[in-house]
Amino acid sequence: MQWFLIGISAGVLLTIPLAGLFARRWAQRARGLEQRARAAEHLADLGMMTSGLAHEIKNPLSTIGLNVQLIREDLQQLSSDGDPAREDHIQKVDRRFDTLLNETSRVRQILDDFLRFAGRVRLQRVDTDVNALASELIDFFAPQAEEAHVHLRSQLSASPATICADPALLKQAILNLMINACQAMVAARTAGQPSGGNDELIVKAERGKSLGRDEIRLHVIDTGPGIEPKLVDQIFTPYFSTKQGGTGLGLSTAKRIVEEHGGTIGVHSDAGRGTDICISLPVDPPMPQSAD
Repeated sequence: MQWFLIGISAGVLLTIPLAGLFARRWAQRARGLEQRARAAEHLADLGMMTSGLAHEIKNPLSTIGLNVQLIREDLQQLSSDGDPAREDHIQKVDRRFDTLLNETSRVRQILDDFLRFAGRVRLQRVDTDVNALASELIDFFAPQAEEAHVHLRSQLSASPATICADPALLKQAILNLMINACQAMVAARTAGQPSGGNDELIVKAERGKSLGRDEIRLHVIDTGPGIEPKLVDQIFTPYFSTKQGGTGLGLSTAKRIVEEHGGTIGVHSDAGRGTDICISLPVDPPMPQSAD
């Protein structure tokens, strides 16, 4: 009996420090959760403030752009009275108005891109035929590709390729990749940089399997200059851009849309030969978890 009581006492003595250890761990975890909740709340408030600020900036920008256009029209109606010097002066002022309008438009585009990136993504999922979606994008983008002297074509999946997705947002993500690829090929051609040749842009859809799950893969493939290995990991970073005048939000927005669908986006690029950006989307995406 004595040994039994000694054993119980020893067990109690051992349990006390263990209980204290577990209590400290739970307290640390609770503090961590509280800190993350505060950080999330702070980011939400910051996002709301910056979005509001962007909207407020857009309003005077519209007014500035409109008034510049009106002043420009008034200037063009002025008679030069055959004075070459005055005519030359009017043309110089007109070119300055061109610059003002272009810069106003560029700032507005930056704000639009920011608002799209900062805004909350709300998916409206429906059954989406990826083959049909790719064909629609090819038809829509064809005039822009033709103007840029880029050969555009598609490679569709031989088998049905239907997923539960938001077609409008998915189109936006793929279109961002197509625009980026087209611009890269035009810039390389203009600069005389080595590329894969032919300036070809391909949108490819195929079925696949990864980690035991069925998925649809959408490739945007170009024969442009490729991406330097040291830059591959940075191209989806917000505001990172190698293009002059680029906002650096197109690819990051595409990545965000893909991840909201439960998918992934990957890059394979050979410098001087081209780039393949692959979007992988689950055929049966997991149901979103409800907030506690």
